[in-house]
Amino acid sequence: MEDIVFDYCSKINELLTSKKDNEAREELIKLLDFHNSNKIEYNQLVNHLIRETGLFPYIQRETSSWEERYIYEIFKVNIGEEKLVTLHREQSFLLKKLLEGKNIAVSAPTSFGKSFVIDAFIKIKKPKNIILIVPTIALTDETRRRLYKKFANEYKIITTTEVEPAEKNIFIFPQERAINYLEKVEHFDIMIIDEFYKASTLFDKTRSPSLVKAIIKIGAKSKQKYFLAPNISTLEENPFTADMEFIHLDFNTVFLEKHELYKEINKNIELKSNILIDLLNAKETKSLIYAGTYTNIDNVSNLILSKFQEKNCDLLNQFANWLGKNYDYNWSLTNLIKRGTGIHNGRLHRSLSQIQIKLFEDENGINNIISTSSIIEGVNTSAENVIIWMNKNGNSNLNDFTYRNIIGRSGRMFKHFIGKVYILDKPPANTQTTLNIEFPEEILGDLDSTKHDNLLTREQLAKLILYQEEMASILGVEVYNRLKAESLFQSSNSELIKSIAIDMSVNPESWNGLNYLNSTKRNQWDKSLYKIINLQPGNWETKNNTFVEFIKALRNNWFRSIPDLLKDLEPCDIGIDEFFKLEKNVTFKFASLLKDVNILQKELLKNKNYDISKFIAYISHAFLPSVVFQLEEYGLPRMISKKIHKSGIINFYDQELTIHSVIEIFNSIGINKIKENVALDEFDNYILEYFFDGIKINQI
Repeated sequence: MEDIVFDYCSKINELLTSKKDNEAREELIKLLDFHNSNKIEYNQLVNHLIRETGLFPYIQRETSSWEERYIYEIFKVNIGEEKLVTLHREQSFLLKKLLEGKNIAVSAPTSFGKSFVIDAFIKIKKPKNIILIVPTIALTDETRRRLYKKFANEYKIITTTEVEPAEKNIFIFPQERAINYLEKVEHFDIMIIDEFYKASTLFDKTRSPSLVKAIIKIGAKSKQKYFLAPNISTLEENPFTADMEFIHLDFNTVFLEKHELYKEINKNIELKSNILIDLLNAKETKSLIYAGTYTNIDNVSNLILSKFQEKNCDLLNQFANWLGKNYDYNWSLTNLIKRGTGIHNGRLHRSLSQIQIKLFEDENGINNIISTSSIIEGVNTSAENVIIWMNKNGNSNLNDFTYRNIIGRSGRMFKHFIGKVYILDKPPANTQTTLNIEFPEEILGDLDSTKHDNLLTREQLAKLILYQEEMASILGVEVYNRLKAESLFQSSNSELIKSIAIDMSVNPESWNGLNYLNSTKRNQWDKSLYKIINLQPGNWETKNNTFVEFIKALRNNWFRSIPDLLKDLEPCDIGIDEFFKLEKNVTFKFASLLKDVNILQKELLKNKNYDISKFIAYISHAFLPSVVFQLEEYGLPRMISKKIHKSGIINFYDQELTIHSVIEIFNSIGINKIKENVALDEFDNYILEYFFDGIKINQI
């Protein structure tokens, strides 16, 4: 073994001498994996090479020279935990830039460890207001959990729009929510945008306009900006990052071992299926299976259900029974869990996704997760194996950027030095990724021709001035300027806002009866629901009458179980997966449209005295008590909240209850009292412990 170690060290040294740092680092990581597999201590030479390649956290203090021990100690920082953490060379480089007050846009690999830099910056600099924009609600909660433990005794951690800010705040939002705080906060000390590549329509056509709007409007109130993304080689000149230094860091902390099995498969689906089964059977390791589409998730799920026996694991059986009781016994996920496999997609209830990630991290939990691209957008998890089942991302083929982001989930510092990537479908061509952020014309009407003229071309400025004149003629100059200044509209589509305003102005009688939406009689909702749905035909991923019937059935969401609601919805042919999809559309897309309608009708239909704020509040929270809906983002499912409410320990009907006050109540009551007084089953208790772990504060 000494000869093997020496040969590795010799090769690494030659690469370093030849200025081939990346190749040297890759060989070093392979050497560390060899040490880990054979349980060998690092000698002084290995520790020296770790130092030379910049991977300081990997230094083994007990066997290193005083020079390496010194490096290990001086690169330690406080990231809000009990122990100081040693940063690697490039993390320290970025932290120094941030502490100097620089605006930076960074491209770094998935395994880079970007959260350490953010946490160290907060701990050292102690900014007053930090806004962190993340791509999904799932990542909102993961980020909240990390920061809450470290900083909740010093900052108010805010993830929902109803919460009033305190003196010191950390705001963690998807971009659509972030805009709501523009008028509530005088300035932000730093705006951090995770996965900022999504500002390009090439990577997220639907949501890129809202992210660009957030960059413009929140950026104008931010003293400092820090944008993060993987796999960008160059950043094209654009007005949104003009004052930022772009830094490209090709600094991996794990090595990716790629197995190009698609060459052997050659589109033979039977061979491909057998290879997948063999990979999953080979050994009990953690694997992320990227399926790419909902149809492919079903295909892979059916394959696993037909080829694998139940594991007879108590924890997994408890979860499967819990899923059956609270959702559907015939659901594919219920049966997959018994076989040690989970599903991750953007439609599931947030708490369900979080519970599965928790079980994936648990040594005795699930071994595999079948996923769409939500696994790269929604969580910071990784596994020893990543399996690419299909080169698809929804209806499109994977681009090289997203592909590299997915395979970057393989491996983890200190756990899996080498991540194994099994490619079962031909990958996209390997290209250098240039990020081009174009101006989305949908948001033109939400800008100010004076404040933002430097962002616009002459043609865009002319369009904006025309739009302003049209809206001012409909609403009146004063009203239009006020609505625009307060950034009240939820939609990033200015033309949609204008078309609604024109319709209300020209056809006010067609909006009669809007107030019936506040009625408890659901049969009075139909006319108004159809009217609003038809403002965006084809936007709801189902037939209009199905969507209307779903909204009416959802009114019982707090009073009936999901299995009972599914029975009610059988005539509409709505199963559990469709239920998730439509509930998400109701609470997000439909609620946002309703808010915009309500803002406009209050100004244009004043004589009718309509106000559907009450209905909007219900819709936004899926007809659950608002705090119950918000708690699902914190990892507490509605079924457990309902049991707690029935016990009388917490009254979720209390109108004064906020997400922060209820967290305080939970912490003051404690988990033991809830377990003693609420009729919870075994897996309820598992979830409750996970939830409480996410609301506790580290005492440092």
